[in-house]
Amino acid sequence: MATLCGLGFFTAMPGTVGSVAAFLVFAFYPVPLAGILAVVILGVWASHRYSLKEGKTDPAEVIIDEVAGTWISMYGLPSGFFLPALFLFRIFDILKPFPVNASEKLPGGWGIMADDIVAGILVNSILSVIRWLYFGGGWSFLF
Repeated sequence: MATLCGLGFFTAMPGTVGSVAAFLVFAFYPVPLAGILAVVILGVWASHRYSLKEGKTDPAEVIIDEVAGTWISMYGLPSGFFLPALFLFRIFDILKPFPVNASEKLPGGWGIMADDIVAGILVNSILSVIRWLYFGGGWSFLF
């Protein structure tokens, strides 16, 4: 489960592969909030067990965290924002700006999952503000 049935082993860029797989699922079937929460809970458990088994703190092949982060970044947005959400999520996940970098310091599976969850929340917030400003009358509300 942590490696998405071994998908995390197929390339030198497992995070990108996991994010693209999550993007494709969400693009055809927008996952409800309950599904995202289930993946987060199962991801914490599975990634913690896998990291203990392998003796690594954040194994690269664990990509269930990318699924949760990608889905969070896309959640509640119109489909025209899905691709920008994917790209922004990957940028935040790779560069790890604050508070993304701080959240990955949590212990065990929480640390593995938390940086992607925080990155997803940041991306979703940024795109929601852009949507409101440009398509929801935000500029007219402000001025």
